[in-house]
Amino acid sequence: MSQTFEFYDRQAKSAEAEAAKAQLENVRDRELRSAAAWRSMADRQLLIDSERAKSEEVRAARRAAELEAAADNAHYAVKD
Repeated sequence: MSQTFEFYDRQAKSAEAEAAKAQLENVRDRELRSAAAWRSMADRQLLIDSERAKSEEVRAARRAAELEAAADNAHYAVKD
């Protein structure tokens, strides 16, 4: 199951809110560690999404170049 940045971000904010209202230090620390982990996952997801978009742009450009080359080559095709 693929998660989104929004999911990870929401989880991080929830953990931060729980840490802010925690009365016990160990609970606050646990929630802060959780928030840091969720934030790290959110940041990593942003990077993945960015790299995926770049890869798709490269593939689209390559497909366009191949189609253009095929169209150019069609003009030079020898007919029997």
